[in-house]
Amino acid sequence: MGTIDLHCERGGPDFWAEPVNALTNGAFFVTAWAIWRLARRTGTLSPGIRLLIATSVAIGVGSVLFHTLAIGWAERLDVGPVLVFQLLFLWLYLRRVAGVGRPAAGLPLAAFFAASDVSRRFPMALNGSLMYAPAFVTVLALASYHAATVTRGRFDLLLVAAGLAVALAFRTLDNAICGGVPIGSHFLWHLTNGAVFYLAARTLIRQQPDRNARAASP
Repeated sequence: MGTIDLHCERGGPDFWAEPVNALTNGAFFVTAWAIWRLARRTGTLSPGIRLLIATSVAIGVGSVLFHTLAIGWAERLDVGPVLVFQLLFLWLYLRRVAGVGRPAAGLPLAAFFAASDVSRRFPMALNGSLMYAPAFVTVLALASYHAATVTRGRFDLLLVAAGLAVALAFRTLDNAICGGVPIGSHFLWHLTNGAVFYLAARTLIRQQPDRNARAASP
């Protein structure tokens, strides 16, 4: 099975051909810890938030495997958990923040999955960034709804959208800047995406009642 060479930093088939891309996946483990710490402190460590934490860890593991082994099954472990995180966040937002019922929440979830599946059929478009276009459009739509309907953290999702735009720019530019920047910019996609995932989870956490505060009240 041949090596998959998608990123500027990879100069050959060796295990450690992408050291920076591999090591910067530590951002996803930091993200998982930061989400856990925030949820634990605010008494909002629900099953859904726990799943987001576990998925963030899975993203880090899968991406480390892909940027070291660079083979087909590792690539699937790289992108699969990201899609799971996106679907899980959308489901939790619709259910917990927007108050949408299960059947109604399932429709946008199915539409998002279908759009993501179509976009993944063009892996070379925008250096692979096209597959995340449905996520960006969805976050923008939710950000508009969020800003219009909540009072606490009204612009939280706009910050998520801005971070995702920056992350996608780093991902898109990676191979285009190889001549001047041999390391590329994909590692910045990892670092920025870690921050985006944390901010997305924080949006959910900030909309949940603080159980610790409720327990302390008379």
